[in-house]
Amino acid sequence: MVAKKSKSRGPVLILLLSFLAGIALYLTDWPTLQKPVTDELQGVLRPEARELVADFALQDQNEQTFDLDRFAGNWSFVFFGYTYCPDICPTTLTTLVSVFSHLEELGEPIENLNTFFISVDPQRDNPEVLRGYMSYFNKAFIGITGEKEQLDGLARQFGAGYVIEPERGPGDYLVSHTSSIFLVDPKKRLLAHFSPPHDAETIAGQFRKIRSRY
Repeated sequence: MVAKKSKSRGPVLILLLSFLAGIALYLTDWPTLQKPVTDELQGVLRPEARELVADFALQDQNEQTFDLDRFAGNWSFVFFGYTYCPDICPTTLTTLVSVFSHLEELGEPIENLNTFFISVDPQRDNPEVLRGYMSYFNKAFIGITGEKEQLDGLARQFGAGYVIEPERGPGDYLVSHTSSIFLVDPKKRLLAHFSPPHDAETIAGQFRKIRSRY
């Protein structure tokens, strides 16, 4: 009788131990569990963070190499545009200037926060042109250019499309491009995008919530 009782308790004991082990693992991992996405971040955060890969090598406005390592250790706002853009680009960059101002007013650290303006018009946007253009907005903003093949490698990772329109005259053309602002975390992961219309106060608030999650 004793042997039978011991045998019948075996599966129950195994289930109990498994349950307790699961609870222990859950409690151990509690600090790293994904927090629920609030309504404010719905449509902003990606379902899963996308790790960027090193399949591009571009050049910044100071003629320094711009590669994957430039994202390491800092939060980065990324916007694809071009200096000859008549409206969207200057408006968006002005909004990002205001985002930085809002964060400073809220006492948020911005020392480890970058803004990278990736030109989708490498034919006209050389480092010198980008350097002058960035200075109109914020001298800390960095303009990026390079070979089209390298640019396309980076744009694909963000899902940032662009189309160079037919010339209206010699060297006179527009470029249709994605107008979202992207956010990359210090681990070089694409976490979020902010779709237009852009509001500086809203983006600053959403960024604070995202930074607190990671």
